[in-house]
Amino acid sequence: MAVSHEIKSQLAKLLATEDLVVEHKKVETACFNVHTRVLTLPMWEQASGQVYDMLVGHEVGHALYTPDTDWFRSRNIPPQFVNVVEDVRIEKLMKRRYLGISKTFYRGYQELAKEDFFQIANENLNMMNLADKANLYFKIGNFVDIDFSSQENVLIDKIANTETFDDVLDIAEELYNFCKMQQEMKTKTDDLQVQGGQGGDDDQSEIEQIQETSADHAVNDLPQQESDDFQSEESEDSESHDGTENDEPEVSTMNSLDEALKNLARTDGIENVYVEIPKVNLKKIIVPNSEVHSRFEEWDDWMTENEVVEEEVFGRIDKQFFNFKKSAQKEVNYLVKEFECRKSADSYARATTARTGVLDCTKLHTYNYNEDLFKKVTTLADGKNHGLVFVLDWSGSMADVLVDTMKQLFNLMWFCKKVSIPFEVYAFTNEYPLITYNKDGSKQFRDLPYKKREGLFYIAEWFSMMNIFTSKTKIKELEKQMKNFFRLASSYSNYGMLNIPTGLSLSGTPLNEAMLALHQILPQFKQENKLQKVQCVVMSDGEASFLKYHREIQRHWESEPFIGTGSIGPNAFLRDQKTGNTYSLNCEWYELTDILLHNLRDKFNDVNFIGIRVLEPRDANSFIRRYYGWSDEYEKIQKIWKKEKAFAIRKSGYHTYFGLSGNALSSNSEFDVDEGATKSKIKSAFVKSLKSKKMNKKVLGEFIELIA
Repeated sequence: MAVSHEIKSQLAKLLATEDLVVEHKKVETACFNVHTRVLTLPMWEQASGQVYDMLVGHEVGHALYTPDTDWFRSRNIPPQFVNVVEDVRIEKLMKRRYLGISKTFYRGYQELAKEDFFQIANENLNMMNLADKANLYFKIGNFVDIDFSSQENVLIDKIANTETFDDVLDIAEELYNFCKMQQEMKTKTDDLQVQGGQGGDDDQSEIEQIQETSADHAVNDLPQQESDDFQSEESEDSESHDGTENDEPEVSTMNSLDEALKNLARTDGIENVYVEIPKVNLKKIIVPNSEVHSRFEEWDDWMTENEVVEEEVFGRIDKQFFNFKKSAQKEVNYLVKEFECRKSADSYARATTARTGVLDCTKLHTYNYNEDLFKKVTTLADGKNHGLVFVLDWSGSMADVLVDTMKQLFNLMWFCKKVSIPFEVYAFTNEYPLITYNKDGSKQFRDLPYKKREGLFYIAEWFSMMNIFTSKTKIKELEKQMKNFFRLASSYSNYGMLNIPTGLSLSGTPLNEAMLALHQILPQFKQENKLQKVQCVVMSDGEASFLKYHREIQRHWESEPFIGTGSIGPNAFLRDQKTGNTYSLNCEWYELTDILLHNLRDKFNDVNFIGIRVLEPRDANSFIRRYYGWSDEYEKIQKIWKKEKAFAIRKSGYHTYFGLSGNALSSNSEFDVDEGATKSKIKSAFVKSLKSKKMNKKVLGEFIELIA
């Protein structure tokens, strides 16, 4: 079965219990950069799950316990010998920290031993140097037979008992010197064998003595004088090798393992790309509320010259707004009632009763049969402070449903005002002017809202979040602002002849950019209002455009590379270093928003994300099918849609994703009949009104359940 590399990345992060950066790259060997805390793992395509987990656990051990020191500056030890001892130490510490990982190491090394990853099938293990024997003993010692002399056992025990990296360096130096002595002894033996016969019985006797000593692996048992002889005869040994120095001892089993592991890794094909979310400067993204509404001053000048517009066009739109406001009070009051009821029920459920320590005089006469004579007090757990952030789609496809979407938004804003819940409403757009003017008349050009670097999502300069409404505005001013936007929304759906204030034209759909901006907007909103619970409501009618990312580009005719942009492909992953989570971006273009929402939910687990999707009747079935396929659940939701023209999806990136019929929202839900209407017309109007109210209350009730 294919290994899921990013699941293994999660394993590494969980084991490390720190903010590691884990990357799967097309490299041959794993490595950990102790400076940058980047753990690079090969794509071990041919490895089994057990071997993969063992290798990940081993590399995490280095990440946790191998210090960032330049030890080689003060120690003259070949790195292989340090690695042999350090591997033992870090695996021991990993087993001590995670008891269950012992089985992972056992099974992983069992598989490596079975597949002869150490290339020892035809080798006499007891004739290897001690470093090789130690490497095998501590990795696959359960599956091979290795003998040690008494002197070797002393070093093996020291290796097993290392606790600090300084211990590792000390023992590694001893191990290296021991193996070097073994190498010198072997060289001496070989030299005497080459000279065999020339020295007679004395030479043969010396060869047998050295071979016997080598076979017993008791180099350190040699008399001190004999050891000195080896040192004093070093020049003679060199001459016997044509003037070359003795070969340095190596750890051949470690070389063999490294080469075998390289064969497990995939190094061809397209390299993985890891993309991160830029930390945006909100001052460069958010258009302040006052600036947005200053744009409507253009209308004042326009109406001065066109009185007919104010009287006939705006007059009719304003009448619709005030009629809607009047009728909406029923929905708003319903929301308030539901909210208060749910808050009270929640408080009651969390109520506790405690004794005060004060006698209740009304119970004194019951002292013979009642032990509880103290007054009690009921304590309610503190309720949470709520706040709402609304994100409104200001794209061209919203034109026909913008008025109805505004009505839903206004209902929720009036509700927030009544129950004193702070809120902010942002409309995302890519049409707001790139040039603004300072108070002194100088031009201000907008640039990227972050410092670009390779591997960041790309957010264009022309992306903006217009702060169209805020709870900080006084009631009268807020009503004026709402009326202006109601006029604007109406002009898109019914009165296309109206001039649009500069910057407020409908645009593309930078919804995904808005999701990225929420990483800064939500915590700032929560902090400024001292909130404990935040709800984020996204109101849209469609999918967002796919995002690009920054990458380094080198043109052959230029000497220096530059940071450009590239398209995100199936080999890309979203990486969030704050949560440690990684998300595959191998998705359809319309699925990216859900991935970004899952990332937001993981990062802000105290925020409810609610989607409100305004649908044309023809689009509902395909929208439901996107999340449920041709399942029984699809049939169930489809029936709800046909009956109520509304439904809730709980399998998307949102906690709840409401689907609402644009036609149903725009229909007149008021019980309004002409004077002198017949009984049948009155009945029909009444039934129609009740049906619409039922749909509204069901959706609004579910909404309140989420935020209460």
